[in-house]
Amino acid sequence: MSDYSTRGLEWFKALSDGAPEVGGLPASLKVADGVLGDQSVRFLSVVADPQNPFPRARNGEVGLLEGWGLAKAVDEVIDLDRRNEKKRALIAIVDVPSQAYGRREEALGIHQALAGAADSYARARLAGHPVIALLVGKAMSGAFLAHGYQANRLIALRDPGVMVHAMGKASAARVTLRTVEELEKLAASVPPMAYDIDSYASLGLLWETLSVEQIERPTSQDVERVQSCLTQAINDVKTGGTDLSSRLGATNRAASSRVRELLRAQW
Repeated sequence: MSDYSTRGLEWFKALSDGAPEVGGLPASLKVADGVLGDQSVRFLSVVADPQNPFPRARNGEVGLLEGWGLAKAVDEVIDLDRRNEKKRALIAIVDVPSQAYGRREEALGIHQALAGAADSYARARLAGHPVIALLVGKAMSGAFLAHGYQANRLIALRDPGVMVHAMGKASAARVTLRTVEELEKLAASVPPMAYDIDSYASLGLLWETLSVEQIERPTSQDVERVQSCLTQAINDVKTGGTDLSSRLGATNRAASSRVRELLRAQW
């Protein structure tokens, strides 16, 4: 039994439906061009690679190769569609346990690699490419910031294994000088401290949540349901613009909205 999740890979294969993969990328990055309805899309997923030359990035983490690889794959789409009125959509399939923590990663500039990926996603979004993130597993720390968080719309599958947070529970407990049990009690009353999807949804960051029958091995009905939701999200982006203002409507983001109003008024 492997120690890493295969959700990202399984959903990539199910959604790309045998489309030829884009070459010239690390083995830990799966990219393919396909179609949803009449919309051309590029699917992107970071997956586990036990043979990754960077040991800290062998279980699906986003490291140096993955960060620069994502930037390359997204920049290619921007260049290919630069003169096209109808931009292809980017579907980021998210199942990333963490950024890659290691001495080599720090020495070789993992901050730049992950920033490069986030920048490419943001530039694609601003250039008119609908960017949709599909959360099928963990969406943790800098890995999620680099792969998925810049999306116009975030969609999460309902499952205990789908979690969003700045860091894992053990790490968060150490940083806050609490036990994991104490942290879980705090999370019950402070949504930003929680890991579950309902708490994350209460912050207004998710566009939709979906229930599926088999999240580990999606059925044909699961795939059809997700495809339909992705298509709706793409169409919603086309009518809603390229910014991220849709994330600020929730009650638990009232203070964030107010701060932004005051900043705009005083700028």
